[in-house]
Amino acid sequence: MERDDLIEYSLHGHHSEDEGKLIRKKIWKVTILLTLVTIIEVALGAYIKQSSDIWPLIKWTFVVLTLLKAGYIVMVFMHLGDERKWLRNVILIPYTLFILYLIFIALWEALAIGDAWMTA
Repeated sequence: MERDDLIEYSLHGHHSEDEGKLIRKKIWKVTILLTLVTIIEVALGAYIKQSSDIWPLIKWTFVVLTLLKAGYIVMVFMHLGDERKWLRNVILIPYTLFILYLIFIALWEALAIGDAWMTA
């Protein structure tokens, strides 16, 4: 007995070669951009000493670049870049605020522990 309520999706696929080229171009763009940002992060961490005066700035640069990469990944791989602006903001703004809150708590606790060790 053959079921007639199942949809055969392969019959409804209408992909042309031009659409495939656009998709592949987007994949390459995403890969290259994320790779470049990662190379910048690794180079900063590898070549700038932790004892240098600009190390706190480098740490904040890591945080900002990581948040930008995370937002870009969410926009591309979760297809939020194709959605309306208000929907993107509904998803990205709480996510960003939560990450900034976690960073604040981590820094606050680290400073408290550092002060406790200095006074002990």
